[in-house]
Amino acid sequence: MPIRTQNDLPAKAILEHENIFVMDENRSTHQDIRPITIGILNLMPLKEATELQLLRSLSNTPLQVDVTFLTVGSHESKHTSKTHLDTFYERIEDVYDRYFDGLIITGAPVEQMPFEEVDYWDELCHVFDWTKTHVTSTLHLCWGCQAGLYYRYGIDKYDLPEKKFGIFPHRVLNRKIPLVRGFDDVFYAPHSRHTGVRTEDIEACDDLIVCAKGEEAGVFLCMSKDGSNIFVMGHPEYDRYTLDNEYKRDKDKGLEIAMPVNYYPQDDPEQKPLLQWRSHGNILYSNWLNYYVYQNTPYEWNKISEK
Repeated sequence: MPIRTQNDLPAKAILEHENIFVMDENRSTHQDIRPITIGILNLMPLKEATELQLLRSLSNTPLQVDVTFLTVGSHESKHTSKTHLDTFYERIEDVYDRYFDGLIITGAPVEQMPFEEVDYWDELCHVFDWTKTHVTSTLHLCWGCQAGLYYRYGIDKYDLPEKKFGIFPHRVLNRKIPLVRGFDDVFYAPHSRHTGVRTEDIEACDDLIVCAKGEEAGVFLCMSKDGSNIFVMGHPEYDRYTLDNEYKRDKDKGLEIAMPVNYYPQDDPEQKPLLQWRSHGNILYSNWLNYYVYQNTPYEWNKISEK
């Protein structure tokens, strides 16, 4: 089934070129189908790239997914045009009276700042509270994961001695959990971060289940026991060249950056990066949509209990 987007969204043409079924607003209004409503609170600076990555990840499911792109009102984006934001985004404050089956909170390039010093932190805290009564399941990515763990459970991040940058292996810990259904014992995922969350802090929380972790990268995937909050420490939605672009951008700026590990063949940045995480990334998003969004969304939204 298709992803439903706005008619003129730039990512739509790219997805169609990749033979991904994307339905525009005009066609979807003539179908008698109740789609899954997903909000994407996009905190990344390069919003159009993130739109494409997440839409691609959400497309591998038999469910029809209706996506609404959201932005915070307390921060002005410097890397995405106002025209694009005005055309394709809604402010999160304008949808507080609406219900979403699922919400994705992306990462953001603010990880080395204390949470309380981020200019939209108060607004994000309000979002976290709002999801308790208006969203079935929230998926937190990278910094969004760290922020969610901090606000919801008081688990703080810490500075890493060096940037965690590259493709890292992780091991599934409990195969009975539907979120990792279909995963191999060991799978890979991209990381690009200067901070982390201690494994022992997460494991000490009674309400959190660790689903997958790695010796080098630590906890990659954990969730609340009721599935209303999913936390992903990396970027399973990343494209083949996302880390390549980041590495070469910083090199061109003269910044000190190590080569991403387990990424280039023979560690040669002139070679095409190996795509080693796409299948498990797709499975993760499909499992979230199916088991924690679609199957748990109440028939009548006013009957949802606070989580």
